[in-house]
Amino acid sequence: MVGTAHVSVLLKEAVDAICLRPDGVYVDATFGRGGHSRELLSRLGPRARVIALDRDPSAAQAAEALGDARLTFSHRPFSQLPELLAEMGISDIDGLIADLGVSSPQLDEAQRGFSFRNDGPLDMRMDPTRGLSAAQWLAHVEANDLEEVLREYGEERHARAIAGAIVARREAATRGEEKPLERTSELASLVEQTLRRSRASREPGQHPATRTFQALRIYLNQELEELDTLLREVPRRLRPGGRMAVISFHSLEDRRVKQAFREASGRASLPRPAGMGRQQFGLLTQLETQKPSALLNVVARIRPSRDDIALNPRARSAVMRVAERRA
Repeated sequence: MVGTAHVSVLLKEAVDAICLRPDGVYVDATFGRGGHSRELLSRLGPRARVIALDRDPSAAQAAEALGDARLTFSHRPFSQLPELLAEMGISDIDGLIADLGVSSPQLDEAQRGFSFRNDGPLDMRMDPTRGLSAAQWLAHVEANDLEEVLREYGEERHARAIAGAIVARREAATRGEEKPLERTSELASLVEQTLRRSRASREPGQHPATRTFQALRIYLNQELEELDTLLREVPRRLRPGGRMAVISFHSLEDRRVKQAFREASGRASLPRPAGMGRQQFGLLTQLETQKPSALLNVVARIRPSRDDIALNPRARSAVMRVAERRA
């Protein structure tokens, strides 16, 4: 499905932020359908290099279709970037873009099982050739473990009720009273019915299964662990003046990026002492100084414009944070 339309979020802003040397070495950590790589290549000189990674096997076809000798694609998770750079004999890079969102083709292709809006196999794996699918995992997970995943990765307030309903459905299927959960529509319907029965409130305009699907996808693909590895490893591999731009789409990711950038810049979060007013605390934090050993300077936090959101409604929740390696 290489030809499926996909609009890269904050495309020009991300490339503007990191593309400072026309002959540099850049990394597109989440190649997808190649939007950011294509924009990078259009601005770079003949001696530049773009290294792209993606877990989705179909991304390799999109990379090949670009037909640019400056582009090297590798089918692997971005947590393995250090190993890839070592294999290529590259010690430092000039910039990196990581777009953490699920791509439009992945959401729209029912066979991938990412979306409750399109009925398909209950899969949800970024790389469908590895690991357990959502259906396989739900077929044996304990209720307490499932509740924890829904609460931690989906911030789902009704995690206990949903986990209980999923396990009850599985037990009924074992007795031959129900079908096993194998389709996205079946899981979405079960969550919706569960919340309706418990008269649980839900966010206006949001499908009841949104947080459940998010939680399962993040857990199955180890997305937060992948992100933590990237945030830990990349600053050390940036050349002085090199930049990394990370685009997040929900608070779990953005909090990690914000905290990692703050720590790498030598600015740890300060708790407000008891009895100290907000104005006093504000003055105190302004007097913070960076540690000499700090790796990064935090450069920018950028949100999509109204025009961006009109063009691509999925950009609504996006946040891009940019940091620069200190000289």
